[in-house]
Amino acid sequence: MVARRLVAAELEEDPERAYAQAQVARELAARVGVVREVTGLAAYRAGKWAEALAELRAARRLTGREFLPIMADAERALGRLDRALDLVHSPEAAKLPRAAQIELLIVESGIRRDQGRNDAAVVVLQVPELTDGKVRAWSGPLYYAYADALLAAGRDDEARDWFERAAAADPDGETDAADRVHELGGMVLEDLEDFEDDDEPVDEEDLEDDESEDPDDDEDDDDSGGEDTEDSGDENTAAPQTLEASEAEAPADAEALKASAATKTSENEASAAEAPGAPEAPEATKAAVLSETPEDPEAPQTSASPETAQTTERAEAPEAPESPEAPESSEANPGPDA
Repeated sequence: MVARRLVAAELEEDPERAYAQAQVARELAARVGVVREVTGLAAYRAGKWAEALAELRAARRLTGREFLPIMADAERALGRLDRALDLVHSPEAAKLPRAAQIELLIVESGIRRDQGRNDAAVVVLQVPELTDGKVRAWSGPLYYAYADALLAAGRDDEARDWFERAAAADPDGETDAADRVHELGGMVLEDLEDFEDDDEPVDEEDLEDDESEDPDDDEDDDDSGGEDTEDSGDENTAAPQTLEASEAEAPADAEALKASAATKTSENEASAAEAPGAPEAPEATKAAVLSETPEDPEAPQTSASPETAQTTERAEAPEAPESPEAPESSEANPGPDA
């Protein structure tokens, strides 16, 4: 029965109902240290500061464990700041784990603010773990408390920056750092791994739909490829026809070149015949041609004029053979007797 009440107190989200479950367990087993511890923590969450202090002191005596951060915060909530500071600086505080010591520093920063010493509240939290770049389980509450102290000191820009860091270091949302960032007009930084985890898996039905659409695209590609092949085939067929036409035109071009060459040759000859300065045939040659014409027996004979006769004789006279060159002198060609 006691164990059930303790488990119910831990699982209950409502602080008041959780404290009621712990009270039932305390009535059944008041001398058990764990029961007093659970009851003290439930009272602290429910805001019952005096009950929390009484139960935690009893649990401290029964179990030997320290609850200094919670007890100091309860003393602060009750307005007893001196008692709270005594717990923070007690010899037992130096023996606590580092996480519990950070919790005590957070409580002390709140106490300094309650005292009106805002700058001291900022300085209290300036520990090496604040700026070493490592994120720990308790880094979120530390960043949040430091940002709250900066805001109380009037350093709003720095406070917004640290609230952003607190929100990034608090993925479970245990603090309201994200809300404070929005109030200050900042932007919440989130881890990229969260986006990777949030990626939705690919639906197999969507893949099947995409695959069913692919054959149509392939058919379109095949049609376009066939048209390209036909076009290339037509080009290949047209190429031999062009070659045949060029071969058929080649002889005609050759004949045309020959005809033009013959025409140019005849034109050159005609121009040479008509060129000025060409010697005319001599009159003697004309007379010789006339003298060779046979005489008509019936035509009356006419006596030629002396000039014509002389011309005719000159034309009919055979040319004298060329005389051989005179032999060279005997000195040049000596005889056999020489």
